[in-house]
Amino acid sequence: MRHDQGVILWTYKRPFALDGRPALLLMTMATRGCFSTLSLNGMDLSHDFTPYAGREAIRNHRHSVLLPDGRTLHVEAGYYNWVNVAIAARLDGALIHESHTGKAIGMPEKVIRAVENAEHRNAVVKPEPNVDFERLKANRIPIIVDLVTGLMFFIIAKQTNLMTAAIAGAVTGLVLLIVQKATKIDLLGGMAKFGIVMLLLSAGLAYVFQDDDMVKMRSTIVGLIGAVAFITDGFAGGRWLGEPMTRYMVYTDILPRRLAFGMGGVGFAMAGLNWFVARAASTDIWLFYTTFLDIAVSMAMILIVIRWARGLPVTPWR
Repeated sequence: MRHDQGVILWTYKRPFALDGRPALLLMTMATRGCFSTLSLNGMDLSHDFTPYAGREAIRNHRHSVLLPDGRTLHVEAGYYNWVNVAIAARLDGALIHESHTGKAIGMPEKVIRAVENAEHRNAVVKPEPNVDFERLKANRIPIIVDLVTGLMFFIIAKQTNLMTAAIAGAVTGLVLLIVQKATKIDLLGGMAKFGIVMLLLSAGLAYVFQDDDMVKMRSTIVGLIGAVAFITDGFAGGRWLGEPMTRYMVYTDILPRRLAFGMGGVGFAMAGLNWFVARAASTDIWLFYTTFLDIAVSMAMILIVIRWARGLPVTPWR
């Protein structure tokens, strides 16, 4: 059975003769694996395939064909070193051709040992329970959108001013929400409405207080409002904010109530950090912090919150 090869990278041709008739073994390295074809008199007789990963990747290709006269042609093909391929053809068990005389056909010993060690590790290490990585597929677009809009805010703020950047961020959020409604493509994650309200509030504060210091403080004010919203949701069991967040995480054992309380704590902490940086540092340093550094700090806190929401020790080494 033939496979879709993808893009062909390299082809090895190993011709030989069978009773005066031209035979050929083609071994092709392609983007989707290693393919080989045995032909006689220009007619394909047999195909073989190996992937690039797993135990199947290190085996030789083998072709066994029953000829019209009742004899069996067997051709073995594979690497005999790191870069070259050899074949050995046998007719009813008797060797009739070697492309590289005396060379043992097979992957180098180091490659075989590496594959065997990897299989052993996979067998010993058990996957963590209550983990579903398929959920990440639903969240990859919102993550990309967040990164792009964050960079947009940074660039606009550097080229113009903080108020313009804040308003542009809110307008972008509204446009994304409209596109999401029209296309049914999740662009803003599980809490789109909550995020848009926060963006509009941020832009409103920037417009009312047209001062760089107040624009800096908008993150603290919005962070405090968001923190209160999460804490309130925690008392309600996490059904408004905590539950939607769990749908975009790989863990299936997160308690929405704990997650809401934890995210509220993160909101209070990040609001305090933003206030400190805004007061103690220059506008350029604050801009760099709010665009890049606070993401890393908040993610570290959120990882701790997730462990707590799963009922695990907040320090993984315990």
